[in-house]
Amino acid sequence: MIPFKIQDNFRCFDFKECLSFIYNQGQMKYGKHFQIRKEDQLIIYKLLIYAIRDEENCIKHNIDLNKGILLLGPIGCGKTSLMTLIKPFFYPEYQYRIKAAREIAFEFINDGFGVLNKYGKAQVSYCFDDLGVEKSLKHFGNDCNTMAEILLSNYDYYFQTRKPIHATTNLNAEELEKLYGNRVRSRLREMFNLIAFDTNVPDKRS
Repeated sequence: MIPFKIQDNFRCFDFKECLSFIYNQGQMKYGKHFQIRKEDQLIIYKLLIYAIRDEENCIKHNIDLNKGILLLGPIGCGKTSLMTLIKPFFYPEYQYRIKAAREIAFEFINDGFGVLNKYGKAQVSYCFDDLGVEKSLKHFGNDCNTMAEILLSNYDYYFQTRKPIHATTNLNAEELEKLYGNRVRSRLREMFNLIAFDTNVPDKRS
């Protein structure tokens, strides 16, 4: 049961039923502390119309179906859980795997530069979780901003395959540019639809 009234302008499809599914799945997967707040409605709505490829409503909300999703928000707002729970609404050909950026950075330490091709030119779509949490790590003394290189590779690969990728991050645009450079930031605009939580949203894990 959803503990708030659904806004009438979200009734182009059975949004209440979709929310109930997400809520129930979230309770089962993450425990009874999982919750959907009223202020999450618009975020979830945008993710849903993107997932089901509702072109008419995506146009209304300035969402490009040819691009991926970059979900921004403060720590604990529920970015990773939403990108997990929204997956069943995607068509099979648009499914993605969620992979933590930090884990990829550690893979680089162990496996080297082959990791860049593994995630930069993958045959499947990925959602890179928590961009910016990883650090520039070394493989046999070689510095590499791993996720920056992977994002740049995906940018080139995207224009060949039109296979979108997704990402979540706690950082804003300026912080992403500082971490990854202006070259990456400019390409993020071409690769992603920006969907952002309010910066004052409370930590749901507390």
